[in-house]
Amino acid sequence: MNPEDLELLVTREMPFGKYKGRLIADLPGHYLNWFARAGFPKGEIGRLLALMQEIDHNGLKDILAPLRRP
Repeated sequence: MNPEDLELLVTREMPFGKYKGRLIADLPGHYLNWFARAGFPKGEIGRLLALMQEIDHNGLKDILAPLRRP
């Protein structure tokens, strides 16, 4: 994980699917867990989704709060 990836979680929007347009940091846990079971997409979006799933699964979403823009 790159430290810059944490900032991307709170700025990058989901580019497809049911939650298209929602920030990756705001995706629901059940959706992230579905990707963990079904397989994450290739590339940057898959890496970010996998990171967000780990953060959410371990109850660490609060670490993203200081990175959010007001």
